[in-house]
Amino acid sequence: MCFLVTGGAGFIGSAVIRELIAGTAHRVVNVDKLTYAGNLESLASVAEDPRYRFEQADIGDAEAMQRVFDTHRPDVVMHLAAESHVDRSIDGPAAFIETNLLGTYTLLEAARRYWKRLRENASAKAEGFRFHHVSTDEVYGDLDDSGALFTESTPYAPSSPYAASKAGADHLVRAWQRTYGLPTLVTNCSNNYGPYHFPEKLIPLMILNALAGKPLPVYGDGQQVRDWLYVEDHARALIRVATAGRVGETYNIGGRNEKTNLEVVEAICKRVDERRPDTANVQLPASSLITFVADRPGHDLRYAIDAGKIERELGWTPAESFESGLAKTVDWYLANREWWQRIQEGRYQGERLGGEV
Repeated sequence: MCFLVTGGAGFIGSAVIRELIAGTAHRVVNVDKLTYAGNLESLASVAEDPRYRFEQADIGDAEAMQRVFDTHRPDVVMHLAAESHVDRSIDGPAAFIETNLLGTYTLLEAARRYWKRLRENASAKAEGFRFHHVSTDEVYGDLDDSGALFTESTPYAPSSPYAASKAGADHLVRAWQRTYGLPTLVTNCSNNYGPYHFPEKLIPLMILNALAGKPLPVYGDGQQVRDWLYVEDHARALIRVATAGRVGETYNIGGRNEKTNLEVVEAICKRVDERRPDTANVQLPASSLITFVADRPGHDLRYAIDAGKIERELGWTPAESFESGLAKTVDWYLANREWWQRIQEGRYQGERLGGEV
């Protein structure tokens, strides 16, 4: 089959593409605008594979999307293109509305027109076509009860502009399925981590700051709880849903690894202390660098995913525990300095990233 992956140069999208090329016989078309978080260097291992193609395009560009569908004739759309950083959504929500809402609408319309033509032409592709929208657990808001879990029927209560824009996109996808019959699937995942994660996000930021002897900023008291999912486990789950999930269904994907933010940072410090190659000029232990800073507005207290549905129906379970996944992640950043140093210096896109996050 041909998979059209939007946002394929991003963190999760690139993991999906690497898994598709390495673990299946499918073809992949990567559609990415290459904003600040898009990095084709994350796809260096597959870039020369004859089953891989890259299209630099904006999902909000209707003409470009029509051309991509007409040219590549995909069997599956995996929609991962999104603005995703909560802090950025608080400072500048407009980009999140434009990409996550209007971009999703434009992509849905391109997919609907394409699927309609397939059906009108009695194409064998029509029956198997799928539009898989990849979303987040942040659409559910937060959990007050320490024993509660997000399920597929949990009411939406987004707290941030980012979460609200993703919630709106989820609703659009379900409306296009209900109104037009477009064969859609939705997945909502917990916090991802792993190799190739953009350095502004919590885990890579803490790893790189610890290596550099910089402060490790922790919001509030650090007691916010997240369920952590290793990105390669997530990639395998997404492919499983896209190829075997039931049309119109939603699947929650989580790692069953609830940790407070402070526990995550302390675990990173411990691994960095054990593995850093040169400690001569760096403050030890790394945990001494932890600095508590003012909490961000609307900060959700706890997320936790019930992944029972995808486990029962599709046979997926995560392969990595938080401990094994974090060890692999820290070790990857230690072994791939050139990748993250190029991002810090702006050499991967010809522009320099400004300021501390």
